[in-house]
Amino acid sequence: MSETTPRKFALLPMFGHTKGKRSPVTCALKCDNACAGDVCNTSKNSYFRDIASATMSRRAALGFGAAGALAVVLGGLGSAEKAVADGGSGLSAAAKTGFRPSKLEFTPIASIPADVDAMTVPAGFTWLPIIRWGDPMFNDAPVFDLDKQTAAAQERQFGYNNDYTDILELPGSKGNRAVLFSNHEYTNDAIMFPASMPAEQVRAVGQAAHGLSVVELERQNERKPWTYVKGAPLNRRFLNSTTYELTGPAAGSALVKTVADPSGRAIKGTLGNCAGGTTPWGTILSGEENFQGYFVAPGTSAGDKRYGLTSSATARKWELDDPRFDTRNPGYKNEANRFGWIVEVDPFDPTSTPKKHSSLGRFKHEGANVIVAESGHVVAYSGDDERFDYLYKFVSKDKYREGDRKHNMTLLSAGDLYVAKFTGDSPAAEIDGSGAVPSDGAFDGTGEWLPLVVNGASAVPGMSVEEVLVYTRLAADKVGPTKMDRCEDVEPNPFTGKVYVACTNNSDRGKVGKEGATEVNPRNANRDGHIVEIVESGDQTSTTFTWNLLMVCGDPAQGDVTYFSGFPVDQVSPISCPDNLAFDSVGNLWISTDGAPSGIGRNDGLFKVTLEGAERGKVEQFLAVPRDAETCGPIIHDEERNVFVAVQHPGEEGTFEAPNSLFPDYVAAGTTPAPGQARAPRPSVVQVFRTDS
Repeated sequence: MSETTPRKFALLPMFGHTKGKRSPVTCALKCDNACAGDVCNTSKNSYFRDIASATMSRRAALGFGAAGALAVVLGGLGSAEKAVADGGSGLSAAAKTGFRPSKLEFTPIASIPADVDAMTVPAGFTWLPIIRWGDPMFNDAPVFDLDKQTAAAQERQFGYNNDYTDILELPGSKGNRAVLFSNHEYTNDAIMFPASMPAEQVRAVGQAAHGLSVVELERQNERKPWTYVKGAPLNRRFLNSTTYELTGPAAGSALVKTVADPSGRAIKGTLGNCAGGTTPWGTILSGEENFQGYFVAPGTSAGDKRYGLTSSATARKWELDDPRFDTRNPGYKNEANRFGWIVEVDPFDPTSTPKKHSSLGRFKHEGANVIVAESGHVVAYSGDDERFDYLYKFVSKDKYREGDRKHNMTLLSAGDLYVAKFTGDSPAAEIDGSGAVPSDGAFDGTGEWLPLVVNGASAVPGMSVEEVLVYTRLAADKVGPTKMDRCEDVEPNPFTGKVYVACTNNSDRGKVGKEGATEVNPRNANRDGHIVEIVESGDQTSTTFTWNLLMVCGDPAQGDVTYFSGFPVDQVSPISCPDNLAFDSVGNLWISTDGAPSGIGRNDGLFKVTLEGAERGKVEQFLAVPRDAETCGPIIHDEERNVFVAVQHPGEEGTFEAPNSLFPDYVAAGTTPAPGQARAPRPSVVQVFRTDS
């Protein structure tokens, strides 16, 4: 338990179980106290170690290069594809010339104590918010007024708790115009609204603060900060009233039909949107993660139990206003089945219908990230962010076509779905749960992608394709994949073809009745998390791979058993709970965190990790976010010496009447902020840029 955790939260289920700066409030509102409840995965799947069957070693495959795999996406790009060439997808022109020193040089900052309510950046850098919760996006939108919030106003303003973010240059703008996309994952009523506000109004404004946003940006040149453009043509809010088209084999299935949508193809809204990805054709993918916290359900079926749906009242109580949020109501038993998908949005067309892709499966998607394989097929990786759940891969049926954006926007609608099984190559006795490196000097082994859907047919006995895709967790349980420590962001590196998996933590590993340490998850009571590095055996469509752990996180100075690919542990910035991943223009990995090392109260941050050469495994902290906040959605434009992060849930443990943070207005304004706008923290998308030269 954090020493700063107020006693007023003693009734929250996660009170006394969180460590570091993690708040029990976040656990309650963001993930519906998932770690306080029963583990959803009660299957008998266990870690499989069979050295005799490991026909490939990790070291034999480390020479794999992905230059060929990149050729198809680095050739001629259409106008929208060009817009993402230097964005969060990592499809940078620098991939043509290979690795070289980063242009973003900085002196790492020290870890920042959790009681510091400030945005901390390296010497020679400064920061400014680009857009904040409540900023008006349209010409008819009112100025944000903390005391007079309404649903109608919030629908025209930037939403709350921005998570995944990307900035895509507008074609023909010469680098001075762009669109910003952001998820709005969840809300915190206690710090958003005064206690006197009527409950019905709180619920209505809270719903309007969810969803997604697209907003245009402008700047003078690449050395100047971005500002958002109110009333710009591409500005758009995606709300709970927005219709999403369900695509793929589950579309029209009886499993997703409701009385309000007998077609089973038109879904209202998106919920729990966490991380995401940017496709090579210039669309945005958003992952629906902790959707279970928005629904009341019978809680008795295998599907309900496997997805954490219960009969308890929800934290926000939307079920009081809208019958679809109580699946016990007649005609709505399938409503929860319409969430938990990967959403695709076209940020360049404000009239387009967003899509939910059933072919990628339904689970608690952290996000999805796409790479074009050497074969031309599109491959999307996605993690299921739950203790002891799985890692997935989708391979498109059709192939990517350069410049054919209309065709490419159909690629995620049909294809094969796989789930990962990892095998270690060390003696079982050497994986003792401490995190100590085995005698061969590395955590590593081989793996295979187990089929769930192949060539349009179910590969799971006793389940139809529709059942596999709607109840993907249940289907995966049947084929025996590896239970992981909360796979969050999963990112393929476009420079090497290697895939990086952020395993945030799993404090239940090794507890009585729970699976113990495995070589790919080597630490019991895994508070600090780790990063898995995967090398596909062929191109990205391969069904076998090798793997190793890039790092086992923690703070060596506090006595944690850590591992950083052999780099000296006394020369790294302490890091814990890796969450979102990104790459810079030369292939360095950047990690944003959602937790402080070893239970020590430290603010979350953004870290650069060297992946190649003598300094492989070196971790350097670039920034720290304010009190109670989480670092989300990193974008690394190092060639312009710019970094962007979404600062989520600052001041989470406060109240409206007694705020625990005043981010970002206390700094951004430079003077005392305007009345009514700085008495509460405001989640914001922030730009960090050089000022010294």
